[in-house]
Amino acid sequence: MSSLFDMQSNPRKAAVSYAILGIALIAFPFIASQFGNSWVRIMDFALLYIMLALGLNIVVGFAGLLDLGYIAFYALGAYMTGLLASPQFATVLESFVNQYPVVGNSLIAIFGPEIAQNGIHLSVWFIIPLGAALAAVFGALLGAPTLKLRGDYLAIVTLGFGEIIRIFMNNLSGPVNITNGPQGINLIDPIRIFGVSLAGEAGSQSTVHVGFISMPSVNAYYFLFLFLCIAIIFISYRLQHSRLGRAWVAIREDEVAAKAMGINTRNMKLLAFAMGASFGGVAGAMFASFQGFVSPESFSLMESIMVLAMVVLGGMGHIPGVILGAVLLVSLEGTLRHVVEPIQKILFGEIFVAAEVLRLLVLGLALVIIMQIRPSGIWPAPRQEDRPDADVDKPDKPTGVVGA
Repeated sequence: MSSLFDMQSNPRKAAVSYAILGIALIAFPFIASQFGNSWVRIMDFALLYIMLALGLNIVVGFAGLLDLGYIAFYALGAYMTGLLASPQFATVLESFVNQYPVVGNSLIAIFGPEIAQNGIHLSVWFIIPLGAALAAVFGALLGAPTLKLRGDYLAIVTLGFGEIIRIFMNNLSGPVNITNGPQGINLIDPIRIFGVSLAGEAGSQSTVHVGFISMPSVNAYYFLFLFLCIAIIFISYRLQHSRLGRAWVAIREDEVAAKAMGINTRNMKLLAFAMGASFGGVAGAMFASFQGFVSPESFSLMESIMVLAMVVLGGMGHIPGVILGAVLLVSLEGTLRHVVEPIQKILFGEIFVAAEVLRLLVLGLALVIIMQIRPSGIWPAPRQEDRPDADVDKPDKPTGVVGA
C-alpha cells in the first residue's frame, strides 16, 4: 500500500494516487450529505482526531515517550478559545470586581468597558497560533520534570498532568469564575473566513452561502479541518525526514546510544513534547469553535487513551497508519449508532446494547486481535523510514580494478 504514495520509487503512480485521493476527499461531503449531515459530522470529528493523533505520534511514535495526558493540550486550546471568543471574559471581569474590586477595576480600565460588557471576540486566525503557542509552552512544562523518566513512570506522570488540567477546568469557577466550572463555556463564536460564518448566518438553518454556492455548515467545517490536516501532515513529514526527526528516532531506539553520539536528548525531548502539544492546541481551538461549547467532560482520561489507541492501532511512527487508525476509531461509533442500533430496533423492537457500549467492546477486541496478528499496527512504518540509507552497510559494486 505504501508504494501507491511513494513519490521516490514511482512518482507517476503516486501522483495518480494522490489525485484520486484528493478528488475523493473533496467529493465526500457532497455525497455523504445526501444520506444525512451526521455522516459529514462524523468525518469532521475524524479530522480533528487526526490532528490530535499526529501530534501524539510525534511524542509516542517518533520520540518513543509514552504520554497518557495528551488530551490536556486539547483542553487548553479549547478553553483558551472559549475565553477569547465568547462572552465568558466579561464574566471573568465581573467576578474579579465582585471578589477583588481593586484588581477587577484595574482590569476593566485596561480592557475597556466594552469588553467588560460583551467579552472578547478575537478572530480564529489569532486564536489558532495562540492556542498552538499556549499548548507548546505547557508541553515543555510537562516535559521538563519528566526528562529522566521512562516507561511506566513517564506514563503515570503524564496521566497525572492530564487529570490535573481537567480538574482545574472543572473547579476554576470560584472565587473567580474563569472556566464556569462543570457548566462549561457556551456561546463560543463560530469560525469566520473573510466575513463568512461557517456556522451559517441567523435564520439560514446552518447553511453557508459563498457567492452562488450553498452548503451545510458541517461541509464548510469539513473543508477547513481538511486544510488544517493537510498542513499538519506536511509539517509532520518534514519533521520526520529532518535532522530533528532523526534525532527523535535515535532517542526512541536507544537513548543512551543517542546521547553518546552527541544528541542533546534533553532539548530533543522538550521539543517533542512542545511540538506535539501545539497540534493538540490547534485541534482544541477548532473543536471549541465547531461545537460552540466546551466542558470538562470532553477531556477525560478515556479521550487520551482513545488518541493513544489510534496511534498504536494504526502504526506508531507511520503517518499514514496513524491517519488510518484515527479514521477507523472515530467512524466506528457513528457506524454502530447508525447501523447496529437501527438493526436492533428492527429485529427486537428495542435497543439492547447501546452504541457506546458496543464501541468499547469492539475497540477492545480489535486491539487484542491486532496486537496478536500485527503487533506493529495495521499499517506499520517501513524500516527505511527508521534510519537513513547511509546507515546501512552496503558492499561496493565491483569495478574490475584491483586496488593497489
